[in-house]
Amino acid sequence: MLRTTPLRTLPLLLAPALLLAACGDGSTDTAAVGLEVVREQDGDTVVVRTVAGSAWGSEADLVPEVEIGVLEGDPRYLLGNVISLAVDDDGRIFAMDRQALTLRVYGPDGAHVGDWGRDGGGPGEFGQPDGGLAVLSDGRVVVRDPGNARLQVYGPDGERAAEWSVVRGGFNTSNPMRVGPGDTIYTSTVVNLGENTDIADWRRGLIAIHEGEVVDTIAAPDVGYEAPTLRAEREGSTSINGVPFSPSEEAEWHAAGGYWVHGISDEYSVSLLDPDGPTRIEREAPAVRVTAGERAYQRESATRNMRSTDPAWRWNGPDIPGTKPAFRDLHVAADGRIWLARHTEGVRRDNPSYDPTDPESEAPEHVWFEPWAWDVFESDGTFLGTVHAPEGFQPYPRAVFRGDHVWAVAEDDLGVQRIVRYRIELRQPATE
Repeated sequence: MLRTTPLRTLPLLLAPALLLAACGDGSTDTAAVGLEVVREQDGDTVVVRTVAGSAWGSEADLVPEVEIGVLEGDPRYLLGNVISLAVDDDGRIFAMDRQALTLRVYGPDGAHVGDWGRDGGGPGEFGQPDGGLAVLSDGRVVVRDPGNARLQVYGPDGERAAEWSVVRGGFNTSNPMRVGPGDTIYTSTVVNLGENTDIADWRRGLIAIHEGEVVDTIAAPDVGYEAPTLRAEREGSTSINGVPFSPSEEAEWHAAGGYWVHGISDEYSVSLLDPDGPTRIEREAPAVRVTAGERAYQRESATRNMRSTDPAWRWNGPDIPGTKPAFRDLHVAADGRIWLARHTEGVRRDNPSYDPTDPESEAPEHVWFEPWAWDVFESDGTFLGTVHAPEGFQPYPRAVFRGDHVWAVAEDDLGVQRIVRYRIELRQPATE
């Protein structure tokens, strides 16, 4: 049904109160655990570049504390397809299960509390929920349901509270919802959808919603960057995918601060676009190479995916590069910390879907994956350290990062999902 591990004393994860000297001449500080930081001014932007060390003084791992999910047995713990996660201030876990079309609710210990909602179009029902799920400060839970063109709102006890018809029907996205000060909800949109129907020209943005009223539309930063892509078309259907291991543009909304965090992964640089004073976070980190086996696997996978749209498709983009970008993903936690997912060395595994007796099977004999690891920064640019996830950790649905804990979906070799609460544990005590 569920598994818990004994709670242990958590490591001290707070960064020193002040690690950087307030100077603009490119000076270097080495105030804590070998942490070497250069702080300088570039126009109106404060640049914080970590040269060596970290505030924690060591790397860290995500260690499971609570696991929810079974292969068979009690239906309350059978997870079909979890597409969104949220956690309230009491540690209750909310998970939208697309297969069951219900919002599953579990206590901090993993015990089942209840299932809210069901398939349908009536009050409290879901048509086609996606990755949007959030908890407000008073305990209300908001589910984004494009299938019914609304946000479905539940009270803390699971009773239907409201339906807000403020989202575009049919526009599904895995992007999470954010909650800012005053319980303003930020949900993803395409700000120019009515201007140009070509998916390549869509411009990402947010709708700000307060108590069921749209109060603002916010466009994501537009710096004119065009990522290398692959494109397939047939009979009005278009597929556009990025070239594997090519740089990408990442932007996440810092809901607490009210600004975008933005970066292009061709270099280790992320900007916090605070209108009161932007900060650019930089770090010196070694490049990770793309092995020949990994490149071949990614090229084959991309080709197979594009041929699902156009069976005659041939590679029509730049080649896969020899080294991986500086980072692969960007996440702003509810507490304001910046979690920057690093590329790691690829690992080859046997593919459980491979069947040597089936000559028509397209499943490869081996698959490649990258273990997940994040560099974690405070909003002032302080580099805390690198956190590694165990095998099976899934980046989607979006994990919940908060302080010393992470809630995420994990999968085993059979694809069975579990919801896991992890704690951050240092690999070795930090030295003073």
